[in-house]
Amino acid sequence: MTDLRDHTLWGRAAEPRVTLERLLSVVGSGALELDTAPGGLAVAVGGVTVLDVLAPEIRPRELVLAVGVAAGSAQAVDVVRRAGAAEAAGVVFGPDRPQGSAGALRAAAQETGTAVLFRTWYRWEELVAVLRAGLAAAGVAPLPAARGLALGDLDGLADAVAALVGGSVTIEDTESRVLAYSSTEENVDEMRRLTILGRRVPPWRVAAMRDAGFFRALWTADDVLHRRAQGEDPERLVCAVRAGGEVLGSVWVAAVAGRPLSPDASEALRAASRAAAAHLLHHRTRGADSRLVEDAARALLEERGSAEVLAERAALPAEEPCAVLAVGTGAGLPGEAGSDDPSRLYALLALHCAALGHRIVVVPAGGRALVLVSALDREPGRAREQVTRLGTSLAAHLSAATGTPVRAGLGEVVPALARAAQSRRTAEQALKALTRTGDARTVAWVEDVADTIGVSQVLEALRRLELPPGTSVALLAAFDAEHAGSRLVESLRAYLDHFGDVSAAARSLSVHPNSLRYRLGRITAVSRLDLGDPEARLLAQLQLRLGGAGKGPGPGE
Repeated sequence: MTDLRDHTLWGRAAEPRVTLERLLSVVGSGALELDTAPGGLAVAVGGVTVLDVLAPEIRPRELVLAVGVAAGSAQAVDVVRRAGAAEAAGVVFGPDRPQGSAGALRAAAQETGTAVLFRTWYRWEELVAVLRAGLAAAGVAPLPAARGLALGDLDGLADAVAALVGGSVTIEDTESRVLAYSSTEENVDEMRRLTILGRRVPPWRVAAMRDAGFFRALWTADDVLHRRAQGEDPERLVCAVRAGGEVLGSVWVAAVAGRPLSPDASEALRAASRAAAAHLLHHRTRGADSRLVEDAARALLEERGSAEVLAERAALPAEEPCAVLAVGTGAGLPGEAGSDDPSRLYALLALHCAALGHRIVVVPAGGRALVLVSALDREPGRAREQVTRLGTSLAAHLSAATGTPVRAGLGEVVPALARAAQSRRTAEQALKALTRTGDARTVAWVEDVADTIGVSQVLEALRRLELPPGTSVALLAAFDAEHAGSRLVESLRAYLDHFGDVSAAARSLSVHPNSLRYRLGRITAVSRLDLGDPEARLLAQLQLRLGGAGKGPGPGE
């Protein structure tokens, strides 16, 4: 692990000149997010340094990692000003963006012409490795045969290398997983066929190469490794892909259909491995995009994020109506407590919404899923109809797919992404109320379950009150605890929940009505509860619902 206190992590990059724009294009938004660049993106980046408070010197062209400096603090403003005075390339802060003090930081950046960036979910030591690799990879000229390729287009790169070397190509990560392969696959050997079909080198083959010391040789070699053809196993070449000391993966070449590789195949692969570094690094960081979208959505729904950031990351319209659906069951999202993979269920949600033509982001949230639906109809009535149809369809589809009853709380439609948290609150209230009622409904708006929500809020407020000892329910609970088999609390609750209907309450308890009448007499004798007194009944019902005295939930709980 890199020692973050060593601020001289590496020297300035060799020519060709690496700009901030080029570096950001290589490492992608998965590693760094640009906040402002008043001096433009053409500024040169010659190295990376970790700010050291004991040796605060900042050198020109450096990208300064402000580890331990809160972006909203006065120290952050000072760091930006000092970086500008030193003509540094920019300053990188941690992932927590300032709220009220953001203006001061941006004003300092504008004043000094210094770029301000924020670290994403990468840890600082991981970011150091990514930037080191990015600087090295950004300074390598692209492969001539692949000049038109977009960064991260590994399939296109594999085809370009295959054309140069006259063989088939696979690009693998450091775990021997196949990231891309060339499209010319005539008469491929069995090992290559198994590798491509399984999207990774077979485990037994990996184990054999590890035992033989092959990977140790590959990751430490600076050149192409060559293996001659052996029987039906064709000639192979392999070269590690690395940048700035960071190993990113490998490029494999195999002869096809008995034809020899081109005479300069080794030199072509050597050049290709250098050019592949930028593509592999870009692919690695861009792979974090889905997590970045989820993080941005979660932050927005928790009222600590930016609608603009989410709109940019997820390509969602920021100023069109949206709503949140809270999806789950009484035990949380289906599959979380069982053997099913919750990620499969989140994927089902996303897939089903996409199939219905909705633009959504799914956010796992403590045993349930929050589905943010954007680009709804601008007419409020039609937007509500869209949300109702989506919630009903999701509940039915997931219930059928999982074998577990799934419910959806429908959040109010709000006019823009910035108010999505408001919709989330109402969606979660509706889902919680649906779970409490235990009836057959699978979807509900807040107004559909308003009474249940109101009772929940009253009970929550009452939980802070300390009731006097000796209330009727407390006396009954003590009696049940001292007498095994006594069910006086449960019987009182059933009687009150059924509005004094002895027959209905007896059926719910699976006892004869006369047995319940006897228990009611015992309840009056033990607790001195006057069942004819409305206030006494109200207090008993409230205390029973506050919990701790009964033996399980009754109707409506």
